[in-house]
Amino acid sequence: MRSPFPGMNPYLEQPAFWPSFHYRFMVAIANAIEPQLSDRYYIDVETRTYQSNDDGSEVLIGIPDAVVLRSEEGRPAVPNERLEASEPTISVALQDPPEPEMVRVPMPLEIRERYLEIREVGSDAVITVMELLSPKNKQAGEGRDAYEQKRRAVLSSSTHLIELDLLCGGRQMEILGTPRMTPYRILISRSHQRPTAQLYGISLQQPLPSIWIPLKAEEDEVIAPLQDAFEQVFREARYGTRIDYRQPPPPPALSKVDQVWVNERLVPLRG
Repeated sequence: MRSPFPGMNPYLEQPAFWPSFHYRFMVAIANAIEPQLSDRYYIDVETRTYQSNDDGSEVLIGIPDAVVLRSEEGRPAVPNERLEASEPTISVALQDPPEPEMVRVPMPLEIRERYLEIREVGSDAVITVMELLSPKNKQAGEGRDAYEQKRRAVLSSSTHLIELDLLCGGRQMEILGTPRMTPYRILISRSHQRPTAQLYGISLQQPLPSIWIPLKAEEDEVIAPLQDAFEQVFREARYGTRIDYRQPPPPPALSKVDQVWVNERLVPLRG
């Protein structure tokens, strides 16, 4: 089943869907770009990892290695002491333990954010970075701080930056001036044109555009067909059979115009 919307589907912002969509969409874009690249380049899907705790705090941990310390033969370690044979044994009367109560322990949730890097073969220099913003990037906390730090580093370098914001929720990334307010935005910052950049404002009622991906100055740019990649992911992940359109879209609330339009689009699916 195809998405009932011509472009981005706001129902994918639900926590049950966004992590898998984020990963699948970035891989689909990478697969669409790769055949267009000359032998001078390669494209990688990279990962940032966070642990988010029950209290809302989070820690950037990268990709951790699990280390488990145990004693030989799997037995628990014991102090390096021996009981003397002459020591008397002490008889202790056993008592029934008190009845335990059932409790819950905090379980850190691992969050992974994927992004693309186009690199030069041989030097491994990062030519272009493409980011798809996640909810953590658009909320106050470690996720936003880490991304903003990386964003500043890229913008002060010779690496091109492409930033896809396909989330209605959260606080948008800083852009100077007074750009038109739209629920979705795509920023293309070519290093040789900074501080000027291209900003595509996209409404809920528009398809996602195909965008040009900059490489080195003497190389022709390649194209990323975002809507084609979206439709491929939506079909392969079978979101059409998993999304319950009888429910309202996840927060934030849509504008009155968009809400009326969404309701009209969903009449056949709501029965």
